[in-house]
Amino acid sequence: MKCVWLIAFVFLAQSSVANSIFIPMDESQRDHLKAYGVAYYTLKEGQPVDWLLNYRGGSFLIPFHNRVLSECKVRGISFELISEAKTNSILTEIARPDVNLNVVRLETAPRVAVYSPKNELIEDDTDAVMLVLDYAEIPYTIIYDEEILKDELTKFDWLHLHHEDFTGQHGRFMRRESAIIQAKIQEETALRLGYASVTDMKLAVAKRIKGFTAGGGYLFAMCSGAETFDIALAAEGSGISFKDFSGDEDAALDYSKTLAFENFSLEPAASRKFSDINALGPDFFQSTASYFQLFQFSAKWDIVPSLLTQNHEQVIKEFSGQTSSFNAALIKPSTWVLGENRGAGRARYLYGELGRGHWTYYSGHDPEGMPGWRRANTDLSMHPHSPGYRLILNNVLFPSAKKKKQKT
Repeated sequence: MKCVWLIAFVFLAQSSVANSIFIPMDESQRDHLKAYGVAYYTLKEGQPVDWLLNYRGGSFLIPFHNRVLSECKVRGISFELISEAKTNSILTEIARPDVNLNVVRLETAPRVAVYSPKNELIEDDTDAVMLVLDYAEIPYTIIYDEEILKDELTKFDWLHLHHEDFTGQHGRFMRRESAIIQAKIQEETALRLGYASVTDMKLAVAKRIKGFTAGGGYLFAMCSGAETFDIALAAEGSGISFKDFSGDEDAALDYSKTLAFENFSLEPAASRKFSDINALGPDFFQSTASYFQLFQFSAKWDIVPSLLTQNHEQVIKEFSGQTSSFNAALIKPSTWVLGENRGAGRARYLYGELGRGHWTYYSGHDPEGMPGWRRANTDLSMHPHSPGYRLILNNVLFPSAKKKKQKT
């Protein structure tokens, strides 16, 4: 009994002198992904979070609060209680002009939306972003075509595009019964909302999403959601019929309307690829043993790309999807390449600005997923240190950042 009281006394004594809760994000962290959830929880509680760019893997520094401390314990993440002197020492080190470190103040929790079908058909085809949001305990709202066309995007700060086909071709993969049923649902929705085809409806949705981004929203798209978004925008007014495309109508594409890509060519309708934006082969899920590398940026000057690339690893195992990687030769000069397979002409992670907003494209389907059609959903409790999933969560917290990019 005395031992229990002694432990409690020591803990209370430590808490009474603690000025900050320090959450390391280097190899010492027990659960990198859940640490983002604690940062989000803190913001929801109305408390600020300092993101220490490049300091021990992009660590978090939070003013001491008992509720935050309890969440750190409950969620099983590594943390340190540090004094005011230690807090000031860390901030002084980061402020030195000769080190590639910086502090970004996060102030408000972003309102998160995921663009995805809302029915039982998505249960066997889980999106990586929904997986990691659930694991990190970050709340989100699923919205789809009808909500976006009713301008409900104004309720949110951050939008993720589920692995979607904005050309209206239902992914060019109709092997599974669930995909066929989902295609019929989309056709019925388009007709009910007054559109001549799913292609017309998806273009209208893409234009609303582009407007949301230009108005100050944050867009994050993965896999085919990124590639087909640009294709749909470029094809507006071209008269191209994706389902009958023969390969001779590329001249009608307007690349000035896209976010990331230019000068790309569409694949014929019989192909399993959408375009030559996809730098790998036509297989939906391919096995790969290669890696891609994150670029290093100036944390004091190029704040946004530095924030989006925070990680405890800089070399990340590649993963495949319907759009596995981006053809580097087709990327617009205005686009930042944040990660690439060097020497292979393949980019994996892109960022850009549109009006007052920001967008990020991330190729591939699931950073820890297994290739093949009969894959099992990823259990993130088996991958709490996933560097590929960390990139997704960097984007989720991005809208909270007070500082904006100071481009060199």
